[in-house]
Amino acid sequence: MPDSTTQTAYLAGGCFWGMEELVRQIPGVLETEVGYTGGEVPNATYDIVKTGRSGHAESLKIVFDPVKLTYRHLLFEFFRMHNPTTRNQQGNDRGTQYRSAIFYVSDAQRDTAAEVIRTVDASGEWGAKVVTEVTPFKEFWPAEEYHQKYLVKNPRGYTCHVNRGYRLGE
Repeated sequence: MPDSTTQTAYLAGGCFWGMEELVRQIPGVLETEVGYTGGEVPNATYDIVKTGRSGHAESLKIVFDPVKLTYRHLLFEFFRMHNPTTRNQQGNDRGTQYRSAIFYVSDAQRDTAAEVIRTVDASGEWGAKVVTEVTPFKEFWPAEEYHQKYLVKNPRGYTCHVNRGYRLGE
């Protein structure tokens, strides 16, 4: 679906199911897909990533309409739905595959990520320093079909993500 009128973001903030469920409800989000990015292992699968030794994070590919949703606002939403102050952990999930990360596709995304992190830190809402990794995007490997829209298929499934409603200095 990406074309010249859309943009794509790649974010990781713990288990991808809960993030996807919240992100897909943000006005301006056109498409979401869960998968793996940030590591060096090609053709990543859940069986590889769950070991924590692939370097990949459970991630979310987000295609959005930049007229309706700016990348900056998307990042503020991202920082409301997961705890960016815990290294390699969200809720009960622990390991590098559950790290908080922004995988930027352009210098503009990198610069926006840095500015938003400074703003979130300055807000004091989280009570600790943001440890979110900001790194260049390399490759995205879609997760298995049973992971896609998991909480739509399994409405009582596990998630540690909630929109905390923090103002975050916006």
